[in-house]
Amino acid sequence: MRVLGLDPGLQHTGWGVIDIEGNRLRHVANGVISPPVKEPMAIRLMTIFNGVCAILADHQPDAAAIEETFVNRNPASTLKLGLARGAGMVAAASTGLPVSEYAARLVKKSVVGTGTADKNQIAAMIAILLPGAAVSNADAADALAVAICHAHHAETLGPQRRLAAMGVRS
Repeated sequence: MRVLGLDPGLQHTGWGVIDIEGNRLRHVANGVISPPVKEPMAIRLMTIFNGVCAILADHQPDAAAIEETFVNRNPASTLKLGLARGAGMVAAASTGLPVSEYAARLVKKSVVGTGTADKNQIAAMIAILLPGAAVSNADAADALAVAICHAHHAETLGPQRRLAAMGVRS
């Protein structure tokens, strides 16, 4: 199974693609979509949408996973992050891919072993879990962590939920 992981953001949306073969993970690609910050919101969201669509066309994943929006002290920032997240989710869903959502703490716990891991710890574990992967930056590493989280949780789902996660309706 090939999974696209997304770490949404209006300045930088990280993305990472991995292959899951049994209990083995293989890095395929990663990068960052960086919308022009001085453009209107609609243009920035379209940049994220189009960027995710291009990644989907290039790498043909079987599923997508995205980090949930965390609520912070600034409601406006939370809302804006949610818009970026929505652009990525709609891009993936528009191709018929199942899109799974994971809390940031679960992503960190799945990759590092603690839900309070920092970006340096995540990057270090990505280097261990995906040896040889040239990760472009912390946003791409976070996106690969989301994909790895999905790999771990897709394996532990029951047979019916696993089929649903892959988009198969029973």
